[in-house]
Amino acid sequence: MSTLSVRVRKARSLVRLSQAELARRIGVKRSAVTQWENPEGTTPSVDHLIQIALLTSTNFEWLATGRGPSCSEVAEPASVIVDDYARDEYESRMLTQLRLMPMMKRRMALDIIGVLAR
Repeated sequence: MSTLSVRVRKARSLVRLSQAELARRIGVKRSAVTQWENPEGTTPSVDHLIQIALLTSTNFEWLATGRGPSCSEVAEPASVIVDDYARDEYESRMLTQLRLMPMMKRRMALDIIGVLAR
């Protein structure tokens, strides 16, 4: 079984994200990701582990504990609406922040964006 630091690095590397890009997407400094990937470094919070698992399509249990498969064994066909992807850095940053919000704040943010778009 590998250590948490190795699993975090492996998950990030498999989706070809740099430490800086992973850090940006989950809202931490690059040095935090460096620490997480260092065997003697700090441990990411459960919230950060969840975000890493989501961003890297990794099973949370494997990432957190090393148990189970690293990713889903059953490949589901991807159903993607191309217009749902961020088209530039601003949309990407907004989407990242939106995903960090609780549902009630997401609704409020959507209402605010709707007013601003008029």
